Amino acid sequence: MNTRTLAILAAIGATTIYGINHTIAKGVMPTYVKPFGFIMLRLVGATLLFWAVSFFVPKEIIEKKDWGRVLICAITGMGINMLSFFKGLALSTPINSSVLITVSPILVVSLSALLIKEKITLQKGIGITLGFIGAVTLILFGAEIRQDAPNIPLGNLLFIVNAVSYGIYLILVKKLLNKYHPFTLMKWLFLIGTILCSPITVPEFLEVKWATMPKSAVGGVVFVIVCTTFLTYLFNIFALTKLKASTVSSFVYLQPIIGILFAVLAGKDHIDTLKIVATLLIMLGVYLVSKKPIPNP
Repeated sequence: MNTRTLAILAAIGATTIYGINHTIAKGVMPTYVKPFGFIMLRLVGATLLFWAVSFFVPKEIIEKKDWGRVLICAITGMGINMLSFFKGLALSTPINSSVLITVSPILVVSLSALLIKEKITLQKGIGITLGFIGAVTLILFGAEIRQDAPNIPLGNLLFIVNAVSYGIYLILVKKLLNKYHPFTLMKWLFLIGTILCSPITVPEFLEVKWATMPKSAVGGVVFVIVCTTFLTYLFNIFALTKLKASTVSSFVYLQPIIGILFAVLAGKDHIDTLKIVATLLIMLGVYLVSKKPIPNP
């Protein structure tokens, strides 16, 4: 198995976790943990995990000229991205988050072309279009709207902010990955993110009532820290070492599929012809975006 295939599998793994996370995180918020308190748990938990693992990899010193980019990556990838998504999820629904997160690849491709002059091929453009059509079809016509959402318009706006912020992060961190080990970057990015977000996240974190929290909610918190934060960032950062930022972001189209499959297994949704067609469109779109172009003879 070559490294490109491993990178694609890593991106799929991260997307699978994200797809499940829409439901698991929503089940914990805001009853047991408020959104910003949840971000405090994510940032501190991931910081401890990445620093612990970093002791087993070669030590690196980040050059002074790169700290500005590191700071921006921490703000966009560990700050604005996380805060806006979890707050949006508390206000809106997992279904809305799934459909709106699909704008991320389009934003990444556009920003990549603008910021780092990444070429948009016809194949990639077709793949993104098919994936977007499939995802929108799946969400708008293939799932029921949940009612446990106090401010859907604001929540949806925050999902867009999340998508833009994460797209910028994927593009900017790519250059750093060409110089530094992923664990070197992650330990500093999460530490800086924890410090920057603490004024916003600490108050809600202190409100968590651990003594009365049921085991299911504790399990959800552990899943979000270990899987949705530590593993997904690790998987995505590895994928970025072998794939373009726009390719990695395209796997977001799988999230609606995974989310619905998870709901079906839990007895909360069903499969029909529409969902099958939409799934095929999404899979084809991801294939076209991730497939390495055949060089001209």
